[in-house]
Amino acid sequence: MVINNEIIKNLIKPEYNKEDIENILFILNNHMTFDFRPLENGLFPAVLESEQIEYTGYSYVWVRDNIHVAHAHYVSDKQDAAIKTLNSLMEYFYKHKHRFENIINNSVDYNDPMERPHVRFDGNTLSEVNQKWSHAQNDAMGYFLWLFCKCAGDGFITVDDKAGHMLSLFAKYFDKIKFWQDEDSGHWEEVRKISASSIGPIVAGLEMLKQLRLDDSQVNESFLEHLINMGKDSLNSILPFECRQTEPIKNRRYDAALLFLIYPLNILDATMSDTILTDIIENLKGEYGIKRYIGDSYWAADYKKNLSENLRTADFSDNLEQRDALLKAGEEAQWCIFDPIISTIYGIRYTETKDDNFLKLQTYFFNRSLGQLTCENHSHGGMKCPESYYLEDGKYVTNDIVPLLWTKANLMLAINQMKKSLH
Repeated sequence: MVINNEIIKNLIKPEYNKEDIENILFILNNHMTFDFRPLENGLFPAVLESEQIEYTGYSYVWVRDNIHVAHAHYVSDKQDAAIKTLNSLMEYFYKHKHRFENIINNSVDYNDPMERPHVRFDGNTLSEVNQKWSHAQNDAMGYFLWLFCKCAGDGFITVDDKAGHMLSLFAKYFDKIKFWQDEDSGHWEEVRKISASSIGPIVAGLEMLKQLRLDDSQVNESFLEHLINMGKDSLNSILPFECRQTEPIKNRRYDAALLFLIYPLNILDATMSDTILTDIIENLKGEYGIKRYIGDSYWAADYKKNLSENLRTADFSDNLEQRDALLKAGEEAQWCIFDPIISTIYGIRYTETKDDNFLKLQTYFFNRSLGQLTCENHSHGGMKCPESYYLEDGKYVTNDIVPLLWTKANLMLAINQMKKSLH
């Protein structure tokens, strides 16, 4: 197991007690590992601003990242922060509700991603970014609907007339684009395809919405059940694949984004969850992290040498072949957002079954997550959460996206679950 930080190396154990986890958390907090620094309105940039990474555009707000960060706060007894994020996202969507209405009313072509609700925007002003982007990302939209409705159902959010109207627009929008067969760019913002990891969050969101029982004659229980069933039928036809269309570029068996259907969405049965976990661990796990998928060229080996700054985080959704030409087989970047999710999944199974094998697996992936924290002399500082490790001159180093708030959020989830397991 690779452990990048010497302080962490002295803390990692094959077995923990509650005091050990509290000590690790104390040290991480002292090193500001969990410094999230939201904007005044509660939204989170993808990465904390830094001159070193200004070129990446990661100072913008992504809907998907904000939901994962807000959810981590929500389950870690920091509900106020989560609700502030959700309310600001709702305000953003309401401000730009014409995006939904135009598609619902057939005023625009929803096949044009720029006509869709924008999922990457200026968090300070809640304004859209005037730049071509792959905004056809159904997973992001589903995640928002899921967590907003979950928090409303739990009594933390009051659904007023404005929010109720917006939630209805979400359902009508999903119906109009026929989300169960819609090609979108998904979690990784790349080639549009029909993806299980994009359909799943919408199914989860619609199920939460149904429980709210909106006062809307059109978005009634029957309408929502129809949408949910269409989504589930589509999932059943695709899983355990991520996508299985006839075009090779739209056919993928292994994709780590499927983990999120297990946690936090919890929409898969135990058998399918086991299959996906096995698939990802056996086919995508590397020494430094977990690959997003086989053939992923984002931060391929010597990425910074081969691409100028303006191209490294550009929208490649229409010409992915250009970037894919950089990749040599087996040299995909290894990401840091997945190990803590796998640890959390096994931790939940341990708390449910008290099977020590699950605790061992939880601990193993928890230790891998800690091992990914940056070394003391890292240019961004020690004990920071990277986006991924990639090959530079034959050696694995962090990419420029440090610290990624999504990684921080997932590590926070893993620590929270370790505390529960050892309670």
